[in-house]
Amino acid sequence: MAPRKVLMAASGDLRQSANETCWPAQAAMEAQVTEALAAFGVEVERAHPYDPARRHGFIASQKEGLEIFSRIDSATPIIVAEAVWQYSNHVLPGLIGHRAPILTVANWSGQWPGLVGMLNLNGSLTKAGVPYSTLWSETFSDDAFKTRLHEWLETGRVTHDLSHVHPFDPAAAPAKARAAASEVAQDLRRRKAIMGVFDEGCMGMYNAIIPDELLFPLGVFKERLSQSALYAAAREVSDREAHGVYDWLVARGMTFHFGNDPETDLTLDQVLDQCRMYIAAARMAETFGCDMIGIQYQQGLKDLTPASDLAEGMLNNDDRPPVATADGRVIRDGRAIVHFNEVDECAGLDALFTNRIHRALGQPVETTLHDIRWGDADRSGSTDDYVWVFEISGAAPPAHHIGGWAGTDSLRQPPMYFRLGGGTVRGIAKPGPIVWSRVYVEDGRLKMDLGRAHVAELPRAETERRWTSTTPQWPIMHAVLHGVSRDQLMARHKANHVQVAYANSDAEADLAMAAKASLAAELGLEVALCGAKPDGTPLLH
Repeated sequence: MAPRKVLMAASGDLRQSANETCWPAQAAMEAQVTEALAAFGVEVERAHPYDPARRHGFIASQKEGLEIFSRIDSATPIIVAEAVWQYSNHVLPGLIGHRAPILTVANWSGQWPGLVGMLNLNGSLTKAGVPYSTLWSETFSDDAFKTRLHEWLETGRVTHDLSHVHPFDPAAAPAKARAAASEVAQDLRRRKAIMGVFDEGCMGMYNAIIPDELLFPLGVFKERLSQSALYAAAREVSDREAHGVYDWLVARGMTFHFGNDPETDLTLDQVLDQCRMYIAAARMAETFGCDMIGIQYQQGLKDLTPASDLAEGMLNNDDRPPVATADGRVIRDGRAIVHFNEVDECAGLDALFTNRIHRALGQPVETTLHDIRWGDADRSGSTDDYVWVFEISGAAPPAHHIGGWAGTDSLRQPPMYFRLGGGTVRGIAKPGPIVWSRVYVEDGRLKMDLGRAHVAELPRAETERRWTSTTPQWPIMHAVLHGVSRDQLMARHKANHVQVAYANSDAEADLAMAAKASLAAELGLEVALCGAKPDGTPLLH
């Protein structure tokens, strides 16, 4: 029997500025969902009230979430509605003990963005083993949404089309892919790898933490580092060294958009502090022997130093400013120091696999995670494909951008999130073939989804429309997934992040995908290929 009442909760940011700014969009979305439920005769009871003193109605901390869930009836179905980026740990503890059906819902908008927040919560619930259903909509009045909402009200679950997902068969991979994977796997088992983690658990992303015991069989071990140590090391970097990095960037053609007011503008002092962090991070990675590092930044250092994104983008590029040790040796000259943004360890493991496989195959090694920010039809009419907006907070490698360093510019990070500013590594992703992937934890096991895509080239006006609809300070990728619809990706994906890497041709991208899948499978991950080739044939056909 359909319930007569459902609870509604909204997880928010830990930052008051973000919650206050984003609340109007959340309130508008909740009104639409409430209206849709009313059509089925269902009353909505908000699990926590709007707070006029804070000027928002979000759950803004884990402590607050625990208090709220201790008071609600766990036998009443609950909807977690998200129109904003949110911290999953605010609601995850309460949802773990909730006995009635759980539905996560997001608006289809790139504005703040709820899609990213919902996908993170979905990945966290998946890792925690909590059953849930999920929905999304542009209007909450379309037939598809209403049909699936009715299904959830009647049955407590929502079914989605997952026909694009196929178990990976290592025997179907080309011999060259299997050989490359075997060589990399043997090296990992013999020499091991170190994952440098600068303060685990960024922004409540429980799904982004891999238990150590799942990494051990892969030959990967964590070195737990402190952001305070990184900050201290950056303070030791000389003005001469910081200016040297900045001068290198300018000589390569990177543009910085400076202003005079550090409260709202990008300043040279902010960028020089970012250059100091880059040097310090490279030296710490070398000191501790880290094969990849992840800096969480958004909380720990936000009140001490400008954003880490410029440093992160430099680290992920083979062509980057040289950094020397105390004795004058250049650290990993001409090679990226793999960085995983927001200390997402699943992305870090994926990036390690990508770096090793692509280098073995002679393919571009630069890789980054992106937020699955939003998607839309191309309003310019230049393509009939559905084009996703992949964006990350300014940490993409310039090798991914049209024009490389010369096609990369830097704008101040939005004050709402980054009080002390700092420049981004902004560019438009170059057209070409890519492999996308995601490592995640489910049923206590590591799993990986992979697929193929290409980056579309859109008219500048269409790019600007998409930037304006999201965050124009951040790098953007126009991604077209092969054989995976919008709703199929949303239904399957277990994270707010997706890993991407280029290849030199479609054939080489197919080979790189097969090799990375083979590596993951050989190391014990459960691997699935998602989608098909553009002509509809299987990805490994």
